Amino acid sequence: MKKVGVLSLQGDFAAHGAALERAGAQPVFVREREQLNQIEGLILPGGESTTMLKLLRYEDLFDDVAEFGRTKPVFGTCAGAILMAKGVTNPAQESFGLVDIEVERNAYGRQTDSRIAQVRPFPDFENRTAPGELKAVFIRAPIIRRIEDGVRVLASYQGDPVLIEQGRFLVATFHPELTDDARVHSLFLSKL
Repeated sequence: MKKVGVLSLQGDFAAHGAALERAGAQPVFVREREQLNQIEGLILPGGESTTMLKLLRYEDLFDDVAEFGRTKPVFGTCAGAILMAKGVTNPAQESFGLVDIEVERNAYGRQTDSRIAQVRPFPDFENRTAPGELKAVFIRAPIIRRIEDGVRVLASYQGDPVLIEQGRFLVATFHPELTDDARVHSLFLSKL
């Protein structure tokens, strides 16, 4: 069984653990650098990106997670997507810069503007997983404002990319872990 880490300093890491189990993987809740040696891939969960950055620095994990991402698969959702982006606006902030995208934080609005939407994935996603719409939970979600060459869009919402991949990296601006649909997590497992 594949072991996948979920950064567990803040955010919805428990929901990702359950989603990984549904997808057939063993979650490892990463709170210490030594745990990075036990996993094949890492999920950066949703939560609050500035808080995660502070905790990564406080726990002295930032550089270790960055190093992990230089050689291993990483999947970021919502705040995790922000942490993976090369560019962050509204406001600008530090990130791991793993994926050639620029994101705007909280671009769908405030907490009260959060929503659940049905998203039609592109054929490339469906061909590699299964057909059907994705239930996308957007909670103060970022919008991907720019993508560079080599980034593949797998699903969009209102014309904006919401699920992308670049090589071993997967990014969702929504929360697939908050639904019973394990296809996005299964796609990540295929990168391990």
